[in-house]
Amino acid sequence: MRTIRFLIQKEFIQIFRNKTMLPLILVMPIVQTLLLSFAASYEVKNLALSVVDHDKTSTSRRLIERFTASGYFKLQSYVPAHELAEAELATEKADLALEIPAHFERDWVREGVGQLGLTINALNAQKAGLSNAYANGIIRDFNRELMLGSVGGQVPRSIQVTYSNWYNPRLDYKTFMVPGILGVIVSMVIAFLTAINIVREREQGTIEQMNVTPVAKWQFILGKLLPFWLLSLVIVAVGLTVGYVAFHIPIEGSLWLVFGYTALYTPCMLGFGFLVSNFADTQQQAIFSAWFFLLIFTLMSGLFTPLDSMPEWAQWLNMVNPIHYFVAFMRLVLLKGAHFFEIQRNFWSVVGYAVVVNTLAVWTYKKRV
Repeated sequence: MRTIRFLIQKEFIQIFRNKTMLPLILVMPIVQTLLLSFAASYEVKNLALSVVDHDKTSTSRRLIERFTASGYFKLQSYVPAHELAEAELATEKADLALEIPAHFERDWVREGVGQLGLTINALNAQKAGLSNAYANGIIRDFNRELMLGSVGGQVPRSIQVTYSNWYNPRLDYKTFMVPGILGVIVSMVIAFLTAINIVREREQGTIEQMNVTPVAKWQFILGKLLPFWLLSLVIVAVGLTVGYVAFHIPIEGSLWLVFGYTALYTPCMLGFGFLVSNFADTQQQAIFSAWFFLLIFTLMSGLFTPLDSMPEWAQWLNMVNPIHYFVAFMRLVLLKGAHFFEIQRNFWSVVGYAVVVNTLAVWTYKKRV
């Protein structure tokens, strides 16, 4: 253990001497948490609306005002013909075209039926789906308002639904995204730093001095990985502080459970970074190799896309995705207050993953001269 202590001391000296690594460890998680939490939004606002109003009545004007006052749509243009609205959709000047036919108000008053036309740019399917939902919600509320006016202010009979939102009462996307983003940041920073640090010594030739010493392989690996293991706990603490102070993220579960799970999860990414470094001769190779896998892990982790929406083969593939486990854990514990019993399957999966990947990393590492 005395040998390992000296190796850890050497690693910390190298980290604090490196003018790039220390800001990467401490500053990057803060900046990424702040920027990604605002940018990675499920909400779609400021949708460009093109209007074709053939009716030009008070009812049609009120409907258009409903769209612009909602906060989701901004009036891009009034155009006299549907063909011009389609041209704006084709040139990406508009996201949605609302066409109000002639005699819209008259048909509603006389027959109680009115027709509207919605043409949506569906190049981005998610954006189109939300646009359609927003527009239909506005039209539905406007229709209810017209119905109330037509019955003399009396509320028509209807079924009243009372609902409550659990775990995220304000439906704030940042409450859902920040815990997942924190999990991704911790995973990426630790994996990149581990891979780069070992390859950097190989490029500089200093690792050869270690290889000719009587230091055992397991002592060298522990001395390399333990400093980054400790730094991962610091990154989690910084990320939780930023999330709580800047975004008021609730911490419903136990912080002891969060840090205990992180302490067991981090070896997964440490072993992954070490495994990548065993097959890379330069820092550039290590970065590209690690980024190749981490990009796939992040996109399939459930951070942006619900896992249930993925095909069955992708859900099976996620069983070897460590980031998927950490993102799910952070959301369950921080937002729902889950206890160990609820996350024990996740816990044991991470333990098994850490054992396998670190065994492979140790097995593939060779002391080269």
